[in-house]
Amino acid sequence: MLNATVKKEIINEVGRLGYEQQRRVLDFARALVISGPKGVPGKQLLSFAGAIPADDLKEIEQAIEDSCEKVDLNEW
Repeated sequence: MLNATVKKEIINEVGRLGYEQQRRVLDFARALVISGPKGVPGKQLLSFAGAIPADDLKEIEQAIEDSCEKVDLNEW
């Protein structure tokens, strides 16, 4: 739901724009609606909790600690 104050501010600012700029604002607003949140609620993912064995998680964690966030200056 649109907050009445925000709506008034948007209308006021858009009213100060020329036609082409108003069209751009409209296109942008429509793009925001289309690109809304994606995914699933966390509740639906709870069934996967514990699906990876603890030993595998430790191995993954160790691989991340050993290999990530390190820069090889000679790589490029």
